[in-house]
Amino acid sequence: MQQTQSFASRYFKMKREQFQHGLVQAKHNKVCYLFLAPYAILFFTFFILPICTSIFYGFTYYNILEPARFIGLQNYINLILQDEVFLIAIKNTFVIAVITGPVGYILSFLFAWFINELPKWIRSVAVVIFYAPSIAASAFTIFSVLFRGDAYGWFNAILMEFGIIEAPKLWLITPDTMMPILIVVILWMSMGTGFLSFVAGFQGIDRSMYEAGYVDGVRNRWQELYHITLPSMKPMLLFGAVMSITNAFNVSDVPRMLCGFPSTDYAARTVVTHLFDYGFSRFEMGYASAIATILFLVMILCKKAITGLLGRVGT
Repeated sequence: MQQTQSFASRYFKMKREQFQHGLVQAKHNKVCYLFLAPYAILFFTFFILPICTSIFYGFTYYNILEPARFIGLQNYINLILQDEVFLIAIKNTFVIAVITGPVGYILSFLFAWFINELPKWIRSVAVVIFYAPSIAASAFTIFSVLFRGDAYGWFNAILMEFGIIEAPKLWLITPDTMMPILIVVILWMSMGTGFLSFVAGFQGIDRSMYEAGYVDGVRNRWQELYHITLPSMKPMLLFGAVMSITNAFNVSDVPRMLCGFPSTDYAARTVVTHLFDYGFSRFEMGYASAIATILFLVMILCKKAITGLLGRVGT
């Protein structure tokens, strides 16, 4: 008993000394904290505070017009046990995330790897070409015309020209064809910030490391990639993974712009479009906050899993 108390007293004494040492260091580096303050204030205001607010309102009934009323876990119970559309949205979101997340991540890395081998001026043009679809609003117009549901749609016109179909098909309204088209469009637009981070990562690798690697026994490009390139790009790989997870789970604009809102039989419904429906159409902010909280927790868990997986790269 005395040994336990002695250990506890030593532990709390050590923690108190660490806290006091931290205060001394903070006081000594107070100028550095002043430089960090603008970002810290913005980060707290636009990231931490909204997350905490969403978690709080997830336990309430709140419709903007009336004060929030605490209802405990009722929103979460309704989501999981009664909201069939939410279950459809979860299924669609995971299908999109499982396919477009890893595939888009790998494609971004491979294209960045290939572009890195090009001459400088060609590399710059290639980066713009691959990155442009992720920020161009014209992508929705292109695919809307391509899969237009009449004879003037390019895809219908081609299939009818070759006799594959006899009448135009409603590609963006038929439930069976919505998800494949959305996945193609999302992959086409996936070369975003993660792709740019990979391009920058390849440019930041010290070329002398490759020379040392060949001296130590690296014999081909695949060994070079695994033993030198990937370990040197771990920060970029982790950043790209986070961006890939975020983009995969936050799909909303593509299904709403292409398949309508709501889509036929909710075939293109995602968690974020479900949140958008309850938050901005029905103004049930408490219910929408519960959806946002569940999505946030899922994204955190996926990030932890992928971070652990990428932490083994090159080891």
